[in-house]
Amino acid sequence: MSAIRVLLVDDQPLLRMGFTLVLQDEDDLDVVGEASDGAEAVAQVAALRPDVVLMDVRMPGTNGIEATRQIVASGADARVLILTTFDLDEYAFAALREGASGFLLKDARPGDLIAAIRSVASGDAVISPRVTRRMLELFSGEMPGVGQTAPAVADPKLESLTAREREVLLAVAEGLSNAEVAERLFLSEATVKTHVGRILTKLEVRDRVQAVVLAYRSGLIEG
Repeated sequence: MSAIRVLLVDDQPLLRMGFTLVLQDEDDLDVVGEASDGAEAVAQVAALRPDVVLMDVRMPGTNGIEATRQIVASGADARVLILTTFDLDEYAFAALREGASGFLLKDARPGDLIAAIRSVASGDAVISPRVTRRMLELFSGEMPGVGQTAPAVADPKLESLTAREREVLLAVAEGLSNAEVAERLFLSEATVKTHVGRILTKLEVRDRVQAVVLAYRSGLIEG
């Protein structure tokens, strides 16, 4: 199996160096490049074709939110993992709306960083249950005005889900891992993984985060 190609994006050289030192000892991870701002990140994604982009969200010039939007819009296979200082950072949530696959605190332990990269590369998401709840709270107040909840807009793709797939999606929306979903629904972890894959295919989304966002906005999940 080929190594996971990682692009590091942060305006602080010392942080990029630190991440490189952590990742370079892992046989299945390969740091293929670095960028100091969002515009450079977009260009590097096109040139280097990384699997995962570790993206700082707050940078001068083109920030991580806009860079994430451009990377996702380009159709690149790269998945974006946002780096943030605060676990309830609304800038990070904005990046999730633009297609990021999760976010991680900059002071995360090396093992957590490595696990997060592997999870995102495999199509999983990196968001804790507490953060998932906060994310949905923010989405619920997006439109049309302050204190008002956006009306649900039905999405016909949800109709293609089986009853079991809907159960799995609701559990995923709580931030449960595949193992936790399996325990709750009395399924094997492999079966849950299969269901999640089918859900992503049917909903035409990149990962679990985007599936939850679509389900919430369509009214399947209530805040």
